[in-house]
Amino acid sequence: MELPYAEPFKIKMIETIRRSTRSEREEWISKANFNLFNLRSEQVFVDLLTDSGTGAMSDLQWAEIMKGDESYAGSASYYKLKAAVKDIFGYDYFLPTHQGRAAENVLFSVLVKEGNLVPGNSHFDTTKGHIEFRKAHAIDCTIDEAFDTTVDHPFKGNVDLGKLEAVLKNNPKESIPFIIVTLTCNSSGGQPVSLENLRQVSALAKKYGIMLLYDSARYAENAYFIKKREPGQQNRSIKEIVADMYALADGMTMSSKKDGIVNIGGFIGLKDAGIFEQASVFNIMFEGFVTYGGMAGRDMAALSQGLYEALDYNFLEARVGQVAYLGKLLTSYGVPVQMPYGGHAIFIDANKILPHIPKEQFRAQTLAVELYIEGGVRGVEIGAIMADRDPVTHENRYPDLELVRLAIPRRVYTNNHMEYVAAAVANVFERRSSVTCGMEIEYEAQILRHFTVRLKRTAALMAHAK
Repeated sequence: MELPYAEPFKIKMIETIRRSTRSEREEWISKANFNLFNLRSEQVFVDLLTDSGTGAMSDLQWAEIMKGDESYAGSASYYKLKAAVKDIFGYDYFLPTHQGRAAENVLFSVLVKEGNLVPGNSHFDTTKGHIEFRKAHAIDCTIDEAFDTTVDHPFKGNVDLGKLEAVLKNNPKESIPFIIVTLTCNSSGGQPVSLENLRQVSALAKKYGIMLLYDSARYAENAYFIKKREPGQQNRSIKEIVADMYALADGMTMSSKKDGIVNIGGFIGLKDAGIFEQASVFNIMFEGFVTYGGMAGRDMAALSQGLYEALDYNFLEARVGQVAYLGKLLTSYGVPVQMPYGGHAIFIDANKILPHIPKEQFRAQTLAVELYIEGGVRGVEIGAIMADRDPVTHENRYPDLELVRLAIPRRVYTNNHMEYVAAAVANVFERRSSVTCGMEIEYEAQILRHFTVRLKRTAALMAHAK
């Protein structure tokens, strides 16, 4: 008999979670102005809002917490983390920050100017936010296959080379500070970028004399998909693939709360000493001294361990496998999701489930609220609310994809939880025709509105409910 799969870890400590009633959830989400970010954690049964900072650290990471050096300058924990960044990514110049968006803020303060164009593959919310905050423009150059959830392309995060070269060719070099590639591409469904595509993007960047940066939050998951899906990569280690990936780029930003498997932290890695020196000034202004950058020594120490744990094939097989387990359950229930399954999350296609809801009433947000009411499962909208308004016209932007993301924390939930989530989604899917209208905005911030937006049900939906 072939031995069945088992997770490559055992549980040492548990945290109690409470199952609420439907009437409680209806009251709570109404008081939260139908914004899932406004819910208290104890009001959520299975929390798939994000995989950022929500993972469980290992015994070795907790040991590093105890060994953390809290010196303001020259901490031993800083040098341990610096050595890990050099060993894994190959970058000599390194700045710690308190999280990924802080790394973007520091680095973009050096590189991005008003009127600039920043091409890439479906920039995520904070990346686009930092670009547009500086009155620059994010240009999406993702391949077209990424926007059809039914297409089973192995690397839907790939950059369309024709789209990218058109931007590089038709605009002055001085207006394009860098190309940014997100690994994996979150906004297109946690989809990976192939090593060959990275080589081709790097070649274009060199041809036009433009910097190439990686948004590296899920670098290890991207490397795992390269190993599993790209010809010629099957017999190589994750660490070897990562080394090849980063040799092609000039720098990186990192939200360590994902593939660093820590609860807080980020960093910048660079090849260029001049940019490092300029960024150091902003790091001191915004984050802290260059050898702690907003991080406690203990968190830098835990991250130095977590970066290596993320490279472990057995960990990645379990992590990506659990995401696929949820995806297969949903597919078996007929629920339309982004195919193939992503590395960190399953993305439900709200356009296919609620096509009768006008796009102006935010289909994905409506679906996410219904899922919470159904089972206390908290996901997040990746759609028109997150897309924000056009900075020039101030009109709502309606992306091709309206998705509900179910992001799975690392080493936190069991497959029983995945079965519960799938059943809750299936129940909403079965009663989808009873959801007759969606949401409208009562309040929104000028940028990154999805975090604090206040919503209400449309009048038609309220009438239907009565």
